[in-house]
Amino acid sequence: MPFAHFKVPADTLSADDKKKIVERTTDLYAEIYGERARATTVVLVDEVADGGWGVGGHVLTAALLNGDA
Repeated sequence: MPFAHFKVPADTLSADDKKKIVERTTDLYAEIYGERARATTVVLVDEVADGGWGVGGHVLTAALLNGDA
């Protein structure tokens, strides 16, 4: 069963954006593994709370990612 897990900053994607991620990821897996994979492909879009992650020892916030900080 193909599985994709996307972690994104909370409140940065609309419902339509999430739908696109699910549909396009499923299409990609079906392209690679064949149509048999479509029915069992799982796509998880996980929203991470602001300040809930970091890179290089620095906590990331929406303001920092948007260049506001």
